[in-house]
Amino acid sequence: MTKHTNPAPYQVAAETFVIPELHLQPGAPAVYVNSLLIRGSEPVIVDTGNVLNREAWMSQVFSLVDPADVRWIYLSHDDADHVGNLDAVMDLCPQATVVSEWFLWERLSGAITIPIERQRWLGVGDSFQAGDRTLVTARPPMFDSPTTKGLYDPTTGVYWAVDSFACPVFAPIQDVEDIDADAWRPMMTVTNRSATPWFEWVDADKFRQHVDQVERLGITTIASAHSPAITGERVAVAFDAMRDLPTTQPMPFPGQADLDAMVAATMAAAAEPLAA
Repeated sequence: MTKHTNPAPYQVAAETFVIPELHLQPGAPAVYVNSLLIRGSEPVIVDTGNVLNREAWMSQVFSLVDPADVRWIYLSHDDADHVGNLDAVMDLCPQATVVSEWFLWERLSGAITIPIERQRWLGVGDSFQAGDRTLVTARPPMFDSPTTKGLYDPTTGVYWAVDSFACPVFAPIQDVEDIDADAWRPMMTVTNRSATPWFEWVDADKFRQHVDQVERLGITTIASAHSPAITGERVAVAFDAMRDLPTTQPMPFPGQADLDAMVAATMAAAAEPLAA
């Protein structure tokens, strides 16, 4: 049975906190569904989590910041696990402006209403001033939505890498240093490759130039939606791993036979108390 856990938020830099969410099955890998909070003089909520985890997510975020103080809600893209609590956050944070782009607004239309007067649209490479820090958008190495933009904070060296650098875990951890280095890199690489089937048609040299450009930002800490934090020497290793994506083979996904077996096992487990 899946165990839904909400590990405590943890700090990755000055005034910068990962808000973690994890769904675990005994003996099976799982990936985080994280978001980020940058407090500072004008607090920024970076992505708004998963609607199915709303109560716990809201409790975590607003244990660290007063909703009335939040000035910015940065949306990295429009996937459900990144915008799930946007409507509730906008209601609780009336002073907050949503930072995104026109295409994200258009893609969410009909699902989530974002008043136009509460928006700010940025392109890749643009920046905005959040009080005591300037935050810069930068496209991450791997992404699965055309609206995806990571967020770099030169004040701390933290980069919100959105879905890039995703890595499965078997227990709640805060830093990939707690994963064996020889296992971590290939596991991360194949996970990222499997989430992006379009890499089959990517020009490897051109893609590596893109990865180089992101790395040159001077990132010291990678905070990712689907990984523990990446710090220290592993930052460079992580970027090297991303350069391998065009030549990495994806993992095979489960098919109908696997689904049939899972359904049968679930039905059998549900029947056991009746049999007893």
